[in-house]
Amino acid sequence: MSDITGTARWSGPSTDMAGKRSLWLACLIALVAFLVFANLANDAALDTRYGWDVRVNCAAVDAHADGLDPYFVKNLKGTKLSYPYLPVTLDAFRPLCAGGFLVGHHRGVFLILAMLSSLLLPAIGRTRSLHDVPLKGLTVFGAFVGFEWVLASGNFAILGGALTAAALALLLRSTEPDDRHDVARLAGAALLGVVMSFKLVFCPVLAALYFLPLSRRRKLVLMTVAGLGFVLPILVSIAFYPNLFSSWLLAITGGIPDQHSVQLEETNPSLLLLAQSIVDRAGVADSKPLVFAIYALAATAFVLAPLGWSLLRAIRNNAGSLPARLDGWLIDHPQAAMRITVLAMSGLYLCSPRLKEYAFLELAVYFAVLIVDLPAAALAAVLTIGIAVPTLVSITGMSIEGSFVQIAAALVCFWIMLWAWLAAPAQGARAAAGEAA
Repeated sequence: MSDITGTARWSGPSTDMAGKRSLWLACLIALVAFLVFANLANDAALDTRYGWDVRVNCAAVDAHADGLDPYFVKNLKGTKLSYPYLPVTLDAFRPLCAGGFLVGHHRGVFLILAMLSSLLLPAIGRTRSLHDVPLKGLTVFGAFVGFEWVLASGNFAILGGALTAAALALLLRSTEPDDRHDVARLAGAALLGVVMSFKLVFCPVLAALYFLPLSRRRKLVLMTVAGLGFVLPILVSIAFYPNLFSSWLLAITGGIPDQHSVQLEETNPSLLLLAQSIVDRAGVADSKPLVFAIYALAATAFVLAPLGWSLLRAIRNNAGSLPARLDGWLIDHPQAAMRITVLAMSGLYLCSPRLKEYAFLELAVYFAVLIVDLPAAALAAVLTIGIAVPTLVSITGMSIEGSFVQIAAALVCFWIMLWAWLAAPAQGARAAAGEAA
């Protein structure tokens, strides 16, 4: 069935079939949910001291409160890891760390934040349904074992995930390009910009706001507000914490000797590290230009080219210049535009040069918006590849860290969702023809 704009609705929980899902799909969802929560329960039962990141973060807050420079690891009690966030976050995070509550109870707090993220996430083009929540929650908790890493490490990526969910709820709350929803969209854009400032490498995600179904002027305003939200924490850090900002720059670039640095211990499942691995296996030592060339080629071939080709295919029948054709098509097909916006966000996130294991939680938040509307076959594939397979790898004790299991699963899920987005209009056209007959 097509909506009034001519864009096919995806067969989601409300239209897939009489019982919402076929029996086999319901069984698959139940099995995947069992695996996810069994994996989390198994982690909780292990005699391991988890929460190393939350201890680092709160130790940095305490060091700053005591007048010490928190970017020097020697000033952080009980850890050998460095504090990665901008200086302004030291005061912003202080209420979270007060009294040692978060350090002692971060697992329960993080579970609550993950559940809130599932509840905040919007439903594109239709009324929110309680039937969507379990699928969104399963994706947030289980996709690419990102949440497992966050829960084990106590990483503050959980805050980024929750704030991203809130930003998407504001940005995607309506398909109508009118003034009534502009304030919410502006707030969502600003919030998304602030989230990107937590880890600067993810800022290209903000460019995806251009695919919203709005006039070009409105979109440029949103992108400007998002950019201001991104630079504001940086400017505040420079203006009010000049000495600490200098230390932060040294810490993240490996300029402080004899301590942990992201520059020195770069083991993460990103496309950049995949390129580095290829170069190492080829025996070409210290060839950074070659590494970045392979990285750019991989990002283009795996993500950017499929995304661009899909958009070109969608607008091929529109008249005018390429920007005008794109803008017109996005406004004429608001639900499809919102889905491609989220797909672009997830694709640009996947292209990040530093995509740590716990960062896949935030990627799962983007995918959770789209998963509830997938056709049955695509949903089954995403559940299996994006959730069940990484979970089984984790349960069996095989190492996720330093491997490319997470990004391989995420790329395949991205392609499946992109294919489903492309297939939706054709499916709608066939359904309309069948109804007419």
